[in-house]
Amino acid sequence: MGIVNVTPDSFSDGGRFLAPERAVAHARELVAGGADLLDIGGESTRPGARAVSAEEELARVAPVLAGLDDVEAPISIDTSKAAVAEPALDAGAEIVNDVTALRSDPALAGLCAERDCVVVLMHMQGTPRTMQENPTYDDVIDDVKAFLAERIEFATGEGIDEERIWVDPGIGFGKTVRHNLELLQRLRELRQLGRPVVVGTSRKRFLGTITGREVGDRLGATIASNVLAMGAGADVLRVHDVAEVRQALVVAEAVLAAGRG
Repeated sequence: MGIVNVTPDSFSDGGRFLAPERAVAHARELVAGGADLLDIGGESTRPGARAVSAEEELARVAPVLAGLDDVEAPISIDTSKAAVAEPALDAGAEIVNDVTALRSDPALAGLCAERDCVVVLMHMQGTPRTMQENPTYDDVIDDVKAFLAERIEFATGEGIDEERIWVDPGIGFGKTVRHNLELLQRLRELRQLGRPVVVGTSRKRFLGTITGREVGDRLGATIASNVLAMGAGADVLRVHDVAEVRQALVVAEAVLAAGRG
């Protein structure tokens, strides 16, 4: 899943793709580099990020979606707002990626049920504004798994087909470095939920804490975390550097296949 941040304040690319034409060109580059999916977002969810209105968010993503109407890769709209998701689905998006797991907008679950789209339910402790203020868990994997199980139950109760639900443990969303590492190490336990698992580690702060590298210099760390996540059972990897991560995964898959043979 290639990331396209149509925002002025993303932690990873700082507004490089806020202009629609640049975002569209970048998305096409990601597909050429091997992206199977594109995740288009108009609101930053970095720690401390400010909230934006649905109108502002939609104004950012709508021209990008229009510019990608001929792209074969399925498109995910990264939003927690029905007022953004509905026109995005009208424009061809097939996936709603909600970092609040259908907790923010009461109308979003019904919309997703009506449209029969894929829904990504992500775990986050707190909000992007507060999530890194001393996050605590009894057992991070058990707590995250219990949360996601409850959100799956909620979503199906709202009419969303369980087969259309993916889950995301929310690496970096209300987690310490230790929490993130434990989630990656025990990722396979989330597969007990019976749903595809999405993992997003790309360029994140915990990788910088481990390596001492700034956000623009975390490619090696991103590759390592994604190869390990794949080996631990991740089904979808949400990344910025698609071509490089894809190359690493191809080699890792070849080695693992040779071992099985």
